[in-house]
Amino acid sequence: MFRRLLLTAGAALLSSAGTLYVSSHASSQAVLAQAAQSRVEKEMLDRQLKEANKRRQEDIRKDTDKLLQLATELKDAVDKTNEHVLSIDVVRKADEVEHLAHQVKQKMKEAIGPPNQPEPVVIPKPPL
Repeated sequence: MFRRLLLTAGAALLSSAGTLYVSSHASSQAVLAQAAQSRVEKEMLDRQLKEANKRRQEDIRKDTDKLLQLATELKDAVDKTNEHVLSIDVVRKADEVEHLAHQVKQKMKEAIGPPNQPEPVVIPKPPL
């Protein structure tokens, strides 16, 4: 009787251990799949952030080129005026320069994602 009880308990224990192993294995597979998916999503997000910052930098470059052109035109227009005549065109150009400069400043503040950490500079020690 004791032997039969022991065999039944052993069989039940082995059965539950097998079920536990299968469910443990399935859950570890799910965790690995989720980790791989999150890694892929992170890499994709990093690429998107880099592209967005690259486009933002290109926009800043284009706007600063236009800002330089407008500022040069403004200087030329101011040089053509005297103390008695101030052209409306000069005032409009000054407003346009101010507006574009403000836009450039805002775009510079709008970096997307964490800031890139520069490589640490290693300064070699002089030989003794």
